[in-house]
Amino acid sequence: MRIVLVGPPGAGKGTQAQFIATHLSIPKISTGDIFRANVSGGTELGRQAKKYMDRGDLVPDEVTIAMVRDRLAEDDARDGFLLDGFPRNVPQAETLKKILAEWDARLDIVLELFVDEEEVVRRLSGRRTCESCGRIWHVDFDDKQDDICDECGGHLFQRDDDKEEVVRHRLEVYQEQTAPLVQFYEDEGILVRIDATGPVEEVTQRALGALRPQDR
Repeated sequence: MRIVLVGPPGAGKGTQAQFIATHLSIPKISTGDIFRANVSGGTELGRQAKKYMDRGDLVPDEVTIAMVRDRLAEDDARDGFLLDGFPRNVPQAETLKKILAEWDARLDIVLELFVDEEEVVRRLSGRRTCESCGRIWHVDFDDKQDDICDECGGHLFQRDDDKEEVVRHRLEVYQEQTAPLVQFYEDEGILVRIDATGPVEEVTQRALGALRPQDR
């Protein structure tokens, strides 16, 4: 099965991607993993990407697409995969469609994890990170009333990208870039929207339930 997973920051894409991929015995492929593999492996594409990453710039579409194409051509992805973080826009989606068509393949389903904006803000802005061990706590979910890590006694702090104003900006950017992508896949007739609120296990079951009609 060939799946694309989309959703805003804080929707739990990484967690759900791993559960779904493991359940279906297909590789979970994320752009972050691909970038790191190419950079650490010293590939030509990795060297190109690193120039942009070192400057804090976005890696251009052509480099990202080339990396994804190479990854999808590997043996473990021949019979299926789950893409997390790609495509991010309509041009990337159109290119992915062409790549798969060259291999006489197509996407089976696109899962959109939907979470209310205020819930995303609560999830992300409530996170606190231990400066000593890196453990992440949540002021609501872990009932943290102090700024001390229960694991190591280190000091907890709020990362800049978890601050409310930054989270809301990230959501604005997501909506600008991804709303057309969601519409693209809805027009393709392969988009399924999943309510990503509630316990992780419940969200996973909703996602697997949506996949069952496809996995026949």
